[in-house]
Amino acid sequence: MDVEEFREYCLSLNGVYEKMPFLNVSDKYSRDVLCFYVGSKWFCYVNIEVFDRCCLKSTPEDAIVLRERYVGVQPAWHMNKRMWNDVYFNGDVPDSKIRELVKRSYDIVFQSLSKKEKGI
Repeated sequence: MDVEEFREYCLSLNGVYEKMPFLNVSDKYSRDVLCFYVGSKWFCYVNIEVFDRCCLKSTPEDAIVLRERYVGVQPAWHMNKRMWNDVYFNGDVPDSKIRELVKRSYDIVFQSLSKKEKGI
């Protein structure tokens, strides 16, 4: 999976939009981070230049299982490590599993939105 295919998949989910919120920080890696949002909350981010990993939310229980099963799933850098994982591309996590984890992250974040943000 390349960055465009990944981006297209994220944007295919209902109500998703993207933005690069860290353009004014000094760290180049952070400036190149593209975040995918549903409502007012992000559910995924990825560095579009390096494209080495994405950061995704999970339940604390799923985080433990995923980290035990895949070398390419690690506690997320700069996020709550109980619920956020860095999922590395081109490793032992298949692209189909990455798409599944993106959708699961989206679902978890969507469920946390207010009724107004959900459009209900």
